[in-house]
Amino acid sequence: MSTNQEWFDRALRVIPGGVDSPVRSFRSVGGTPYTVASGEGAYVTDVEGRRYIDFVQSYGASLLGHAHPAVVERLRDAAARGTTFGAPTPGEVLLAEMMTSRVAGLEQVRLVSSGTEAVMSAVRVARGVTGRDKILKFDGCYHGHSDALLVAGGSGVAQLGLPGSAGVTSGAVADTIVAPYNAVPVLDESVAAVLVEPVAANMNLVAPHQDFLGQLRRECDRVGALLIFDEVITGFRLDYAGAEAFFGVRPDLYCFGKVIGGGLPVGAFGGSREVLRALAPAGPVYQAGTLSGNPLATAAGAEVLSRVTPADYAQLSARVADFAARLEDAVRAAGLFARVPVRGPLLGLYLGRDAFDEPTNFDEARRLCDNGLYRPFFHAMLDQGVALAPGAYEILFVSLAHSEEDLSRTVEAAAVAARRAAHAVTS
Repeated sequence: MSTNQEWFDRALRVIPGGVDSPVRSFRSVGGTPYTVASGEGAYVTDVEGRRYIDFVQSYGASLLGHAHPAVVERLRDAAARGTTFGAPTPGEVLLAEMMTSRVAGLEQVRLVSSGTEAVMSAVRVARGVTGRDKILKFDGCYHGHSDALLVAGGSGVAQLGLPGSAGVTSGAVADTIVAPYNAVPVLDESVAAVLVEPVAANMNLVAPHQDFLGQLRRECDRVGALLIFDEVITGFRLDYAGAEAFFGVRPDLYCFGKVIGGGLPVGAFGGSREVLRALAPAGPVYQAGTLSGNPLATAAGAEVLSRVTPADYAQLSARVADFAARLEDAVRAAGLFARVPVRGPLLGLYLGRDAFDEPTNFDEARRLCDNGLYRPFFHAMLDQGVALAPGAYEILFVSLAHSEEDLSRTVEAAAVAARRAAHAVTS
């Protein structure tokens, strides 16, 4: 049997850093990454045969859990008909119809191959429609790895302690304005768009407070800027109809990914017909992609969306709220303090030695994420067969496949992990 170390050593020889995405690296927690051989439902199994309750779930892409039988069967059928054509297919139309039928303000969508591509394209549309250059984003929000949006990013950027990225020129970020999350900026007529995660899920979980999103909507309207919701994480995971339904605020442009691909590479951006008529071939804003609307991704995404109802989201949200409360209690009883913020089915996890309030912005979140407690906690959970993301800036994803037994076992593991983490930091 091969080992995780052997696979990682092989990866290091042929893949930079041994990983194809920095968030998979164990750089911030130490140790050797486990290499996944397979997944089923709420579980993944590594190359050594060890099985973990998985709260990574491909960073939110797996709403139904891994290798759902209906999704696998749909993929078999789609693959047998061909995997890519470079031509229109019924599947992309069907997925677009499903998405637009759920989200009230989403009249049209353009499918792409990743969340990065979706956000990059939406920003280009906003600039093309308004004739303006500047984009405002919020500190700690991650919107993919396009040059202009890597500045002050969360997720892997923060996890590696980077302010941005080498290789990004000063000119690329000259038109990017950064503001604190949950603080409504005063805009002027140079701003093309405000880009925001409706729930900030790339600095652990920071929720919008009070009427933050509504105030952003009004401020954008005041100066004629477009409001862009980056729903790569929240889209069809926060709610049956996404953040617009959850918060009652309608953006001008939406960006999607993860869930809409059913576990395959995908992204999408969309909005009203009025805004999207600027997009080529109808308008002057160019965007293209050979694999956009890939028939495998659209088949898997449509299968997932067809299998979830508003009642499923309500039930999952209730289970997650109960799970979060039990996690907090277990960690506190073991000698640490925890906050497990919840919005719908999304939940974060902050650890501390003393009591603290739920973070409201990146500065507050960063102090907690970088306090040294997550590293020993993560490894103690892994030792007990519970896989969290290998970085304190990522949230936990509970899928519809996680059972009550899975959640109870996780709470028990958290109590043990909290005791170990408390001892490791003091010893």
